[in-house]
Amino acid sequence: MKLKKRERIFLEETCASSDIAFLLIIYFLVIAGFNVNQGFLMNLPARDSTRYVLSQDLLRFEMNDTGAISHQGEFLTIAEAETEIRRALTFSPHLALVLSINPAAPWQQVVFFVELAQKLQVDSFSFNLNTPPSGERS
Repeated sequence: MKLKKRERIFLEETCASSDIAFLLIIYFLVIAGFNVNQGFLMNLPARDSTRYVLSQDLLRFEMNDTGAISHQGEFLTIAEAETEIRRALTFSPHLALVLSINPAAPWQQVVFFVELAQKLQVDSFSFNLNTPPSGERS
């Protein structure tokens, strides 16, 4: 049995295919675009502005060290908190939401609550960390 001899490929033939491959890579990178993570887009007040919030426009929540949310001493699920915020928004469209966070709370629970405020388009959102009473260490 006689084996066929391989034909030699010349340099010009291989360069054309690599050029096309390179151009296709560039083309797909350009049309794919880049997904930029915007984070949480919230309107922040101007640095020198003063904003007055009426006490009836405040809605306060607390988050304990396990990430459980409470409102007026009653523990709520995220769905129940959403219902409470929606109800408050019907009475006060310029609602200011305040979340007091225990420093040991899981960060993901805080993110869930911030996402909820963003989803419900709360006009003003504020959060602070609870400081342990003097003499205690966290």
